[in-house]
Parts: sequence; structure tokens; C-alpha cells
Amino acid sequence: MLTVKQAFDIAISLAVKVDPRGAKGVKEYLRRVKKDYENMKPGDKKYFDKEKLEHPYADSRIYVDDKKTEVKRVLAGIDLKEEELILASQLSERGKKIDLAISHHPVGGALAGLHEVMDLLIDMFEDQGVPVHVAEKLMEERIAEVGRSLHPINHYKIVDIAKLLKVNFMNTHTPNDNLVNDYLTKYITKRKPRTVGDLVDVLLEIPEYSEAKKLGAGPVLFAGSPNHRVGRFFVEMTGGTNPTDKIYKELSQYGVSTIIGMHMRDPHRDEAKKSHMNIVIAGHIASDSLGMNLYLDELEKKGIEIVPCGGLIRVSRVKKDKK
Repeated sequence: MLTVKQAFDIAISLAVKVDPRGAKGVKEYLRRVKKDYENMKPGDKKYFDKEKLEHPYADSRIYVDDKKTEVKRVLAGIDLKEEELILASQLSERGKKIDLAISHHPVGGALAGLHEVMDLLIDMFEDQGVPVHVAEKLMEERIAEVGRSLHPINHYKIVDIAKLLKVNFMNTHTPNDNLVNDYLTKYITKRKPRTVGDLVDVLLEIPEYSEAKKLGAGPVLFAGSPNHRVGRFFVEMTGGTNPTDKIYKELSQYGVSTIIGMHMRDPHRDEAKKSHMNIVIAGHIASDSLGMNLYLDELEKKGIEIVPCGGLIRVSRVKKDKK
């Protein structure tokens, strides 16, 4: 069985393997972080989160770890709030011991640091042909905006509850998003949908999206026509949250015809429409479920039981031995 730290490290390892920056890009990012840390004044170093020296995902953290539990059963969800942590405690009291609660979306310091993962998008936009100086300038504004919006939140409220309940607790956000971004890019490339309507059908082949469709939250065409050709597509499902709405003009200019995202605000949709782009919104919770399932499958392979809750559409891709 695994420790809490080992379970977390699996998520990080999987994420680095499919990170849009590549393994070398991740190493370079960590090298720059280390250099910045070493150049800090002694008074500033005491406030530095040293976990940033270990991995590039500031929006993913272990909040509670008793350092002794062998993880055999996890409660996993897209959003684990107060009620889910109480549920984890009650299940343990009733003989179905929960060794670890895993949320996809961040709380605590990971939520406070969400904007710090958004520079990942700069590399993704550069890969699509957008000049790096343009991507950097546009994303600087958006990163600062997200950082300001996160600042007043009561970040540690849920973490305090986990500590009082003595529930081991962690989250994996961008690591899971990296997995779904990579999975969908490869899946859609292999299936080669010609039209946007074909693209929606391709998404519905994936169990998480098919189930979400039944629940009223499946793939939706936000802009364009089902008869429009897909052209060059861009999967926008990692990097913390939505990028700046100004990026769509640049992406269109450099040849991207179709955006496939988890969710999109109206100002972003409006800007994409001005550039005549097709927008397919696959679905937020379904996409998060797919990314999380790809991670949870690795835990299941190691004999860990997965108890889904918190909106997770659990689909296991682990082949069971037939007895």
C-alpha cells in the first residue's frame, strides 16, 4: 500500500510526463524557481513555500498527513468541502475506513496559489504559433487579475475542518488537468473529426462525456456551426483557469480554428466569435472527472479502493483479471 505522500507523488509524476512544457521545460522552470529563491533576502525566504522547489504545481497540495496511514481506501471527488470531509469521518466510524480524501479543486494554500500555474499557458500558446512576447504580455494581465480575485477568500476554512476531523486530505488540480489535456489532444487527433458536429460525437464516445450528457451537462457547441470544419484545434484544459479573452484573436491569426475547453465565460466567447472561431465546451465536471480518473486508475492498480463523491463521474479503465 501507499503512504499519503506516495499517492500525491504519483499524481505529480504523471503530470510531468504529459506537461505541455515537456520534462525539460519543467526542469528549467524549477531551476528558475530555485535561483529566485537563492537570490531572495533572508527576511523574504521565511515566507517562501519550499514545496515550489519540488514540483511546478502550486495549486496542488497535501493539507493533512498523519505520516503513518497506509492508504487502502480513498474518498475522491471534484469538490470536497466540509460535508464530504464529515462524510469521510463518518464512514471511518462505521467500518468503511477512509484513509485519504482527495479533491480535484484546490483549497487552502493551493487555492491561494492557483494563479501561479497559469504561466503554463504561455508555453501552450507559443506552441500554437503565438509569439512568446505577445503571450507573456497578455497572460501577465490575466494572472494578476486571477491573483487579486483569490486574495480575499477564506482559504483555510476547509483545511481546518480536515485537521479537526483528523482526515488525511490533499488535492491534485493541474496534474489532473494535464492528463485530460493530453488524453483529449491525442484522442481527437487519432479520430480526425472533419466537422465540429463530428467533434462533439467523438467526445461523446468517451464515457465521462456520455454520462454527463445524460445528466444535462455534456458537450455543447458555444460558437460556430456543426457543419463547420474543425481545422486546427486547440485543447484548452490546463493552466489553472481560463486565459485572457484577448488570446483568441492571436490564436485565430496563427491558424487555430477550433477551441475545445472545459468552460468559458461570455466575454471570452464573444472575443472568440469575433475571430470566427468554433468553440466546443466539453463540460467542466466531465472533463475534471476524466482527468481525475486517469490518476485514480493508477491508485486502483496498486490495490486502493476508490469511493467516488463530490461530483466525480467515476469511470475505471483498469482491466480486471477474470477469475
